[in-house]
Amino acid sequence: MGAVVGTLTMQTKQRRPSRDKTDDELEMTMVCHRPEGLDQLEAQTNFSKQELQILYRGFKNECPSGVVNEETFKHIYAQFFPHGDASMYAHYLFNAFDTTNNGSIKFKDFVMGLSILLRGTLREKLEWTFHLYDINRDGYINREEMTEIVRAIYDMMGKYTYPALKGDVPQQHVDAFFQKMDKNKDGVVTLEEFVIACQEDETMMRSMQLFENVM
Repeated sequence: MGAVVGTLTMQTKQRRPSRDKTDDELEMTMVCHRPEGLDQLEAQTNFSKQELQILYRGFKNECPSGVVNEETFKHIYAQFFPHGDASMYAHYLFNAFDTTNNGSIKFKDFVMGLSILLRGTLREKLEWTFHLYDINRDGYINREEMTEIVRAIYDMMGKYTYPALKGDVPQQHVDAFFQKMDKNKDGVVTLEEFVIACQEDETMMRSMQLFENVM
């Protein structure tokens, strides 16, 4: 997401060199699906008003209606991974940002998630990662869910995947994770098991937070 945000910010600077707080707040009240006020978003996130204004300008440039549907999200995301297929990973990432499960991401959804990923506590980041892997949102991660996410990451990286992807690599990856995470061997990983395993193993922490580097 760093690449996406960087692009949105760059486009904002190129297209709208002179704006002030009044301009931003006026525009934010005119958008079809207007976000929360700046004061409220500042209180709910780890961003300053100025940072929120910059993020909003970029968001509005890409999504004039004020909301992003899944197809638009996939299109934007695919631009950053031209040598692979990012569609499935973008699908799972979209669902993680779409916390209300209504098929769209508003500016508030976007900045709330981004705030956690970029400036949240370790616990908050791990909880967000857990919910990304918990595809069916039942409070557990099973092998099938983790395999789907891992395979989606490999597909997205395409020819830049190292080592080169073989048919059983995603499953080997998942087996290694479950061996360390599934403490009671019941076939699923709970939030607490996930958090404890990541905190105890730096290598696992880096692997499970790979999505931060491809966002």
